[in-house]
Amino acid sequence: QVRLVESGGGVVQAGGSLRLSCEASGFSFISYDMAWFRRPQGKEREFVARNTWSGDRTYADSVKGRFTISRDNDKRTVNLEMNTLKPEDSAVYYCNANITGRARWGQGTQVTVSS
Repeated sequence: QVRLVESGGGVVQAGGSLRLSCEASGFSFISYDMAWFRRPQGKEREFVARNTWSGDRTYADSVKGRFTISRDNDKRTVNLEMNTLKPEDSAVYYCNANITGRARWGQGTQVTVSS
């Protein structure tokens, strides 16, 4: 059974930092790309960052230079280090993996950035 469990969300002031983690189970973690998406309140879910199985990293333009995605294949975790946070980064953040053509999602973790 595929499971993705996010943690690390919270409330932070603008300019602050947070670190999100996603623990994965139920599939061969080392073989799949892992990504973070977010859904701001009242908006569509949007891509944030991806760490491929081979180690390549891509970012949305809105977070480039401020966020860093990383993965630990031994611990089966993917992390998102978020710095210089802005109020527009407030959203529910979701961990994502596409397993055999099917998108899998965690339950999400809320990030709120106050101005």
